[in-house]
Amino acid sequence: MKKLPVMLRSSALTLAALLSPALIAAAPADPYLWLEDIEGPRAIAQVERWNADTDRLLRADPAFERDRARARAILDDESQIALPDQVLGDRVMNLWRDAKNPRGLWRSTDLASYLAGKPVWKTVIDVDALGKAEGKSWVWHEADCLAPDYTRCLISLSPGGTDADVVREFDLATGRFVSGGFTVPEAKSDVAWVDKDTLLVATDYGAGSLTASGYPRIVKRWQRGTPLASATIVKEGAVGDMTLAPRVEQDGDRRWTFLNRALSFYTAELWLEGEGGRLVRTPVPESAELRAVIGGRMIVFLNDPLGDIPAGSLVAWPLADVAAGKAGAPETVLEPTARAVIEDVRATDHILWVKQLDDVSGALLALTRDPATGAWTRRAVPLADKATVHLVGAADKRDMIFASVEGMLTPPSLMAAGPEGPARTVQQLAPRFDASRFTVEQRFAISKDGTRIPYFLARKKGVAGPVPALIHAYGGFRAAQTPTYLTTEPYRAGPLGLFWVEDGNAYVLANIRGGGEYGPAWHAAALREKRQNAFDDLTAVAEDLMKTGVSEKGRIAISGRSNGGVLVGAAMTQRPDLYGAVIAGSPLEDMKRYSHLSAGASWIDEYGDPDKPQDWAFMAGWSPYQNVRKGVKYPPAFFYLSTKDDRVHPGHARKMAAKLKDYGNPVYYHEYREGGHSVGADHAEDAVRAALLHAFLRREIGGETK
Repeated sequence: MKKLPVMLRSSALTLAALLSPALIAAAPADPYLWLEDIEGPRAIAQVERWNADTDRLLRADPAFERDRARARAILDDESQIALPDQVLGDRVMNLWRDAKNPRGLWRSTDLASYLAGKPVWKTVIDVDALGKAEGKSWVWHEADCLAPDYTRCLISLSPGGTDADVVREFDLATGRFVSGGFTVPEAKSDVAWVDKDTLLVATDYGAGSLTASGYPRIVKRWQRGTPLASATIVKEGAVGDMTLAPRVEQDGDRRWTFLNRALSFYTAELWLEGEGGRLVRTPVPESAELRAVIGGRMIVFLNDPLGDIPAGSLVAWPLADVAAGKAGAPETVLEPTARAVIEDVRATDHILWVKQLDDVSGALLALTRDPATGAWTRRAVPLADKATVHLVGAADKRDMIFASVEGMLTPPSLMAAGPEGPARTVQQLAPRFDASRFTVEQRFAISKDGTRIPYFLARKKGVAGPVPALIHAYGGFRAAQTPTYLTTEPYRAGPLGLFWVEDGNAYVLANIRGGGEYGPAWHAAALREKRQNAFDDLTAVAEDLMKTGVSEKGRIAISGRSNGGVLVGAAMTQRPDLYGAVIAGSPLEDMKRYSHLSAGASWIDEYGDPDKPQDWAFMAGWSPYQNVRKGVKYPPAFFYLSTKDDRVHPGHARKMAAKLKDYGNPVYYHEYREGGHSVGADHAEDAVRAALLHAFLRREIGGETK
């Protein structure tokens, strides 16, 4: 599930609401409602029994310990790339995790040595040691350091990996948390620097301060030396909004302050703070997104057409005009093509860097604006063919962008591009396996309505089908799925993808509708009443594997997490004959109640509102939990999740597992007590999960035809 830039209400408030007598009375037909009691003794006892049953079965697999140890070694390998999480002037910051430091070292080195490939790292915060000293299971979230001197930082640490965190002020010069400095108590907050003595804070201020989705609806200005309780209100949103959050953008020597009032998951009002603190509503359409600020202009991505400017374009407005209430028509920066769409945007001092997807492969453009003519010119920066590209950092004053580049068979590398010349390789990982043994190709399946659905297929050379196949997909929230190195496929399962193809099986990454692979229209094609398109796309990919002899019915496993849990849950209930196994991580399953659980209310724009009869009319046909039927044989399902997930409620997986088991279907279950929505708080848990899932797949579809 897409993480939001702001946080939710406390789990205690959520639990009290979802287990209120009124709600229980409203759903008397659900015998598993008690499993929504996240930390309830009865629910936890059931979880522990399920965990024990799964461990007893799968850890007995002769290859389990070998897989776990190998996965852990791969994940902890110190030859991993130290990504430039932030470039603070001439200093590079990185969070490093390995076997000795499972929660991570936040550390720094100078930019020159980093670019030379010979960084000299200095530890700034040892997260493991800090947690031990303070008696907290700290998990690193982020650091926000105030430009341009970057001396003071806001450090966000989560207890156990939940979305909620504590925000504390840190002094980089002394290497210590600031005594008496800014501290925002544990909550799901969004905090931004205005200047060295002022913050904008959106958090849980108590009763009435949250939206119906459980996010902050009030932004306050907090001055140093005063209690948070005395902070002054800057703006309030409505209870029916999704959230209100501050955002401050550095543009050269100037800082621009924005407030984003999210009316829903996909619509928002963007406000700009002008002279004297006056708030000005920007001309940004409600469905558009602010992506960057450069040269006194805000760069906006259009999810819908704006006049003659097509959806998927980048446009710009001068911020000085906006602040003065004189914003005119936008200027067009870049338009998409049928195959090449805009995915990510970063700004350095003089260059706008745009990462595109060209038939799902990454490409990089450098855009500059001629101040005399206002024309934007572009320069292609070659990186790699048919690769996944992520923009991972930027050195603003040097106009340098850092990009990670990888493919299913191509180990990750870190590349740096500047204002001139080709990109250069900063670091290239050594291969973790012999890629010459495998092949990767991009294919296209034809969905039920005739749409071409791309997918990537990895196999061992010389293997003749049909063989067991694993399809991983997502299909939602504009999130494109791109092919990464097989030791990291699929997400949160470590090197499962590699283990699977080494066995002689097929691994598939499907680019179904609902994601952002082909821009806003690709996402819109699976929204709300069109959700069935995503399920049909997955079916089309599975059937294409059978038609082309790659696999066969009953030996195809499907994998999805978060929103992907809706996907694989719907797929298994609609086509139980087609699939041989199902993997659902941190899944959504009960779409009748999802909007009343954890962050669910914020996703109504994506799925629909089950409390409205006209919406439930189309949701009822695919909500996984409601479509499990007695007397139907469903494929074995493996659910993995975290008790501490405060984004997608654990009750989804628990109830789906209970219902399937009670109806006589095989269920495997692994609920980790920490880790939040991403499940793994450290590499140890990720390695266990990879080994469990590999054992599950081998057991259910990896042997002879059943």
